[in-house]
Amino acid sequence: MQDAHHIIIGSGINALVAAALLGRKGKKVLVLERNDRIGGCLRTEEITAPGYVHDVMATTMVLFLTSPAFAALGKDLEARGLEFCHSPTPTGVLTPDGRHAVLSMDRTKNIAHFDSLASGDGQAFAQEMGRFGANAGFVFALLGGRLWSSATLKLVSRELWRRGPRALAAFFGEALAPARNYLDATYASEEMKALFAPWALHCGLGPESAYSAEMVKVIGFAIEAAGCPIVKGGAERLTEAFARLIRDQGGEIITGAEVARILPGGAGGRPFGVALTDNRRFPCREGVIASVTPHQLYEQLLRDWPVASPPAVQEGLKRYRYGKGNMQIHYALKGKPRWKAGEALSGVALLHLTPGLDGVSRSANEAERGLLPAEPTVCVGQPTALDPSRAPEGGAILWLQLPDTPRIIKGDAAGHLATPEDGRWTDALRERFADRVEAMLRAQIENFDEILLARRAFSPADLQAMNVNLVGGDPYGGFCGLDQFFLWRPFKTTTNYFTHVPGLHQIGASTHPGPGLAGGSGFLLASSLR
Repeated sequence: MQDAHHIIIGSGINALVAAALLGRKGKKVLVLERNDRIGGCLRTEEITAPGYVHDVMATTMVLFLTSPAFAALGKDLEARGLEFCHSPTPTGVLTPDGRHAVLSMDRTKNIAHFDSLASGDGQAFAQEMGRFGANAGFVFALLGGRLWSSATLKLVSRELWRRGPRALAAFFGEALAPARNYLDATYASEEMKALFAPWALHCGLGPESAYSAEMVKVIGFAIEAAGCPIVKGGAERLTEAFARLIRDQGGEIITGAEVARILPGGAGGRPFGVALTDNRRFPCREGVIASVTPHQLYEQLLRDWPVASPPAVQEGLKRYRYGKGNMQIHYALKGKPRWKAGEALSGVALLHLTPGLDGVSRSANEAERGLLPAEPTVCVGQPTALDPSRAPEGGAILWLQLPDTPRIIKGDAAGHLATPEDGRWTDALRERFADRVEAMLRAQIENFDEILLARRAFSPADLQAMNVNLVGGDPYGGFCGLDQFFLWRPFKTTTNYFTHVPGLHQIGASTHPGPGLAGGSGFLLASSLR
């Protein structure tokens, strides 16, 4: 394509959303992806055994299903083959001694179930969800809007007028609370605290992190309302639908196209285009959109730019930091798992294994200190409970995610595993740590050894090798603490998706509204471009 209005570097969910929305506006878009397939963290493969279809990284689509991007593009994507599969019991928790709690999509059932755990917990949950529901419009508008904009200023001004200064200040103060304090003050049963605590990890936070309580409420509200859906046939079906839509609109997608640098020379100081590592060049009329991390953008793609990055950008790069790593473990099973705790767990889409709130805090803290957690918090997905087509008849798969894995290893919290002196992951260490996790599964699934067919594990280093945006295996594009989020993502001086180069924009997990499959930054940028 020699007449593209925009070139998009990368093809994760934000890039695909931006390409589709710009195409709807009549813009010709060229998407360039360094890998042999598009999708970023949306990757589906038979990685264990023939006929067993795994989402290698991301799988749960609740954020996309409830996003403005899906509201705008959903019907077009469904017309091109996209379907979702659901479970009425989207999430739950299971402790080592068999105690468990399950969150369903039925408020009445949830109240009764939680009251059975401890008197008043069901009513407390209903009250909390009601309170959040009253604020949901404001919260989601802040989380998903362009923060530096007149629309957000008007939004906050309206709330200031409606609530008054003290009440609005109280709202923001409460929103900054850590999950531990909130859960301890709200629920009596340890099961309820354990049910929600692990979700802080999926936001790149820990139970003691600022604003983790608000994110736990956001996730609880969203999951009860929309569940934890997956894409029928695998997450790659979503990327295929996007590819059809983008091409139907006149756009083009090229895989195996690694961008080496952004080329100067366009009108008004804009990029002229991009050059690939194989020396191919592609021009653009209006600009370049880079779905990459800050270091990739400024230190690699702009390394030959004739004007140096401003001091604020250089300082931002020095201070920008990445979060904990992630690990994925996948199982092919010859039969359905029988959970010792009961049949109620067999249909849970995402089940966390943890001793409880303290266990989540402990494993997160150990990982942050570079230690392999002695008892990691394990998220067990059961895709075949929602979509039986993912495995041969009678078979099943398990999708495991460990959101508290160290990027650089300094030791083993349990003191059992020898760790490399250079701190790097090795294949041998990956498998030994996976054995630790497998022991946790074996203790809870009574027929585990009988049905086990194959296992495939991916360390943080393996994940980075598949997707360069996952620096050290960090799936969130950078640390998600308060000082590097919201108005201050990626840098303290960042204004929305602009860079110091006219016509060059940055999107992706390293920009507001951060990580996840909502496609938020791609949607917000594309909606603002004319």
